Amino acid sequence: MAKESLNTEPGTPHWFVDLDWYRQNARSFTALAQGCLCPRCRQRLEKGKLSEAELVANIRDCCSQLPGFITGELTILASVFRLFLAGGNEPLDLAELSRRLGERLGEESYRASVEVLSRLLEDERYYGIRRVPG
Repeated sequence: MAKESLNTEPGTPHWFVDLDWYRQNARSFTALAQGCLCPRCRQRLEKGKLSEAELVANIRDCCSQLPGFITGELTILASVFRLFLAGGNEPLDLAELSRRLGERLGEESYRASVEVLSRLLEDERYYGIRRVPG
């Protein structure tokens, strides 16, 4: 997602997976995102390289639609990362992020409260989840 296309309400912090962060920190978004692929998309990936945008689109349109894409067995940060990919990396505020995770986690939704997400995301250093600048 390009920073120029980010459109959020003023005053409410929104979050997204910052692909530039990966480049700045010598990390590979592609390597991390590949772990979210379903078996069918993994096979397609083996036949050719996908761009970051194509990878996000595949996860959004295919992999995230399968049961078990986000489960209580994942860490909250892994679930948040997958949720952003499932939504095409559109920025979300903490309340919406909490609501969507709650829908996916069901009984485990207490782990995705706004307070917990706020603390986790402020110190996040693995998935490149950052506040929308501005």
